[in-house]
Parts: sequence; structure tokens; C-alpha cells
Amino acid sequence: MGKTHKKESKKHIIYRYIMLLVGASLAALSIELFLIPNSIIDGGIIGISLLVNHLTNISFGILVFLFNVPFLYFGYKQIGKNFTFSSLFGIVALAIIEPQLHHLSAFTQEPLLATVFGGLLLGIGVGTVIRHGGALDGTEILGILLTKKLPFSIGEFVMFFNIFVFSWAGFVLGWEQAMYSIITYYIASKMIDTVVQGFEGDTKAVIVVSDHYEEISDAIIGRLGRGVTKLKGKGGFKDNDKDVIYVVVTRLEISKLKSIVGEIDPNAFTTIMDTQEAHGSKFKSAIH
Repeated sequence: MGKTHKKESKKHIIYRYIMLLVGASLAALSIELFLIPNSIIDGGIIGISLLVNHLTNISFGILVFLFNVPFLYFGYKQIGKNFTFSSLFGIVALAIIEPQLHHLSAFTQEPLLATVFGGLLLGIGVGTVIRHGGALDGTEILGILLTKKLPFSIGEFVMFFNIFVFSWAGFVLGWEQAMYSIITYYIASKMIDTVVQGFEGDTKAVIVVSDHYEEISDAIIGRLGRGVTKLKGKGGFKDNDKDVIYVVVTRLEISKLKSIVGEIDPNAFTTIMDTQEAHGSKFKSAIH
């Protein structure tokens, strides 16, 4: 039997939650200083919250919390408790911080500048939260749940969802503002990709080469809830036998996987690759 897997250290947990707070704060700054003053929205739940805020004057913070919590609740067993708690922390932080910034003046009233810099700042904020194991938007969580039963990928679901959001924005804010919003969403998405490093695929295939392969395998199974495949290989320099770990995870699990490998063997060689599709009941197993 392999060794008992290590739990996440208190120091790492504190660091992770500090970064979740930083990410939520950056997102709140983008929303309050760039997007709301210029009637520009993002996609997903954040976009819907901004639209409803525009129509009703209900606090954006209250709306983004109320709209996200049901997705976190239903996604608890599918995504895992660590992801759920991290996401809940980030969402609550965003809901609390954003209203505290109402007294700040908009950085610019020029829509194009607000679109570009609002999208950049929002993408950095959301990407920081995702990189440290959480999320600020329940759209992807809903996508993960629905695509298990529907013949669509998560990316396709998010795209369809946002077509609805931006179409609604066209009727509510005007079509010019909707077009600015689409640009904001695109910029934010690209910035998220940059921050998270390879966030563009629905699933990732990961290969780990380490002398601590048994401990890493046990930790991936125990903490991530993913099955692993052990492959036999040979070292190129010494021609010695190597056990190689192969696992497929969702993009929301990449941060946690890298953390697990880094804690057990900082010198492990890890390769992360995009996959087009992943099939099989074992891949759909929930995080414990």
C-alpha cells in the first residue's frame, strides 16, 4: 500500500484564502470603477447581476451572492467541498467589498477605455480566484452539472448562456453597450487564461514523473477523487525504470493537482496537456 497522503498545510490554506480575497477585491474594483459607471457588463452570473442591478437598483453584491449560492449548493458533491468553500469565500468577499467602493469615482467615462481596462482587471481578479481553487461565477459549475446529462461541452454551454446574457443586455442597455460588453468579456476571458496558465480547455491530461509516485497517486485519489493510471517508462539518461502517473482532470482541478504534486515532490516533472474530450464513468467521479 502507498503512504498516507498529506493534507494541505495551514500555511498554504491561509495563503490560498488571502489570494482569493485579493482576486475578489480586484474584480470588485473593476466592476465599481469601470463597468457599472459605463453601463458595461461581463458574461455569466456577474453579467446577469449587473443587469438586474441596473434594472432594480438592488445591490450588485446581494445579487451576485444570491445567484451564485444555488449553483454552489448543487455543485457541492460534483465539484468538491474545498472548491465549494473557496468559491463561497470569494463570492462573499466580492459581495461585501463591492458596495464599500461606491464612494470611489469612476476611472474613466470613455466606454472603450472602460471596456479594455475593466476587462483586464476583472480577468486578473477572476483568474486569481480560479488559480487558487475557487470561482466567482456559477455558470461553469452549472455547465459541469448539465453537460453530464446533455450532449454539450462546458465551453459550448457557457457560450450559449452568454449569448442569452448579451442579447438581454442589448435590450436593456442598448446594442452599443452590449457590443462593448462582449469585448469586455473577451478581454477578461483571455486574461483569465493568462493568469491561470492553460485555462482554455474543458479537460486536461496530466503526466507526472516522480520517485514519490505512490504517495502522489494516493493523494490524487484521496484529495482529488480522480482515478490514476500508472505507466511504465525508462529514464533517458540512466535507462532506469520509471513509474509515470497519468490522470485526466477538469480545468477547475488543475490548481489543486499542482498543489498536491508540489507538496509531496517539488522536483516532480509535470506535463499538462489540453484534451478534446474525456469519456468514461470514472472520469466523472466526484471530488471527495
